[in-house]
Amino acid sequence: MFKDMRGFKEFQAKLATPNPYATPTGIPFLEEDRLKEECGVFGIFNHPDAAAITALGLHALQHRGQEAAGIVSFDGSQFQAERRMGLVGDNFNKRNIIERLEGKNAVGHVRYSTTGDTIMRNVQPLFAEHSSGGFAIGHNGNLTNAITLRKELISDGAIFQSTSDTEVLLHLLARSKRESFIDRFTEAVLQLEGAFGIACLTNKKLIGVRDPLGIRPLLLGRLGESWVLASETCAFDIVGAEYVREVENGEIVMITENGVESYHPFTKQDERPCIFEYIYFARPDSIVGGKSVYEVRKRMGEELAKESAVDADVIIPIPDSGVPAAIGYASTAKTPFELGIIRNHYVGRTFIEPSQQIRQLGVKLKHSANRAMVEGKRVVLIDDSVVRGTTSVKLVSMMYEAGAKEVHMRISSPPITHPDFYGIDTPDQAKLLAANYDIEGMRKYMGAKTLAFISVDGIYRAMGYDKRNNEAPQFTDHCFTGDYPTRLTDKTGEEQPHLSLLSEVI
Repeated sequence: MFKDMRGFKEFQAKLATPNPYATPTGIPFLEEDRLKEECGVFGIFNHPDAAAITALGLHALQHRGQEAAGIVSFDGSQFQAERRMGLVGDNFNKRNIIERLEGKNAVGHVRYSTTGDTIMRNVQPLFAEHSSGGFAIGHNGNLTNAITLRKELISDGAIFQSTSDTEVLLHLLARSKRESFIDRFTEAVLQLEGAFGIACLTNKKLIGVRDPLGIRPLLLGRLGESWVLASETCAFDIVGAEYVREVENGEIVMITENGVESYHPFTKQDERPCIFEYIYFARPDSIVGGKSVYEVRKRMGEELAKESAVDADVIIPIPDSGVPAAIGYASTAKTPFELGIIRNHYVGRTFIEPSQQIRQLGVKLKHSANRAMVEGKRVVLIDDSVVRGTTSVKLVSMMYEAGAKEVHMRISSPPITHPDFYGIDTPDQAKLLAANYDIEGMRKYMGAKTLAFISVDGIYRAMGYDKRNNEAPQFTDHCFTGDYPTRLTDKTGEEQPHLSLLSEVI
């Protein structure tokens, strides 16, 4: 796979380079107040170093999930699979592992952390043998009818090997009686509800499919004579691939030796991409919907300052995701920007099993106050979102302990009042701070002098749209508005299970 040891060393060095956008794992109590990442998929067709390219692509997508990673390749006669718990760079940096993944075609997946058990049988890509041959699948998103479909399939004799919603598609495909593969695949996909960006590999094809509303992202790229699929453009950048286009909402792309074939089996609908790709999930160096994520986040900060500026001495981001918005806020408010909070990127590896005494230190393991930038000053803290609010409480307290004269909180997303069922691991509504308190109640809970969120209209303006204009696109923004874009077939009440890791139904 590698021409010489030098080539492997260069590959290994790239994997060893810390990903500044990946979240350290290992301390659940530090992560519980953040939105959990989604998943990321990557696939490549007809490249001699398919597995190595896939590993690099997954490394670039590491911010979308740090629980586990996997790669499945096809060498022309058989499939090989390597799935591991943990980070890509920790597991796919050995030459023998990559060289076991022979072949010119590969598909990979990084999985995000959930509140459920971490178990190997849920690590993707999932693989199964069908009548037409092997089939590997990696899925970003959540299916809102997976439990319903799963129960129906089990009652009809299906035997599931995982608790992942993704496996439903394997069974639907296997049970289709259609003659051609594209007809069987289409029949299976048409039964899915919810959000999905899927990459699949067969012995002859690399397949991509995006949900009919385009909630979850999926992109098509080119690396020389090879075709590439990925969840974000940053994965193309690391391997030197050229971005070609987005896979359209409701589109299936079939990549073979003859090129790319496109199918549109779903009823045509207006696209409703997830607004959180811009606010939080996508890497700031990615392009989403033709827009620079970094620039959009800066403009969110600018809009936030226009809506709720306050007299202050310094603007401080909550690292790392609050940085672009804080830059935009500081520029518009004409207030100095400083790194008043320093983040420890290695805390997850240091305290794998924290003692109770360490737990009581809480957020201080992950964030430290930069006293020289805080003491005696009126501080504005900028964060991208508030979920439970517990981290905000600790950071406000940290600022006062470091000598801040005043601490104001500004949030570059609207209040999160509704849970997500499309791939974002939000808590139940009863645990969302904004669902239970008004702005003044949240301010008192946090201990801040003032608190303000950007408006929904402000988010749209930051993306270049006027919400009052009927021509403005409608994003998937249900976490703020309660406007869910699809049926929630499996929803039985407020205690909706997250479908990324289904509870057992038998």
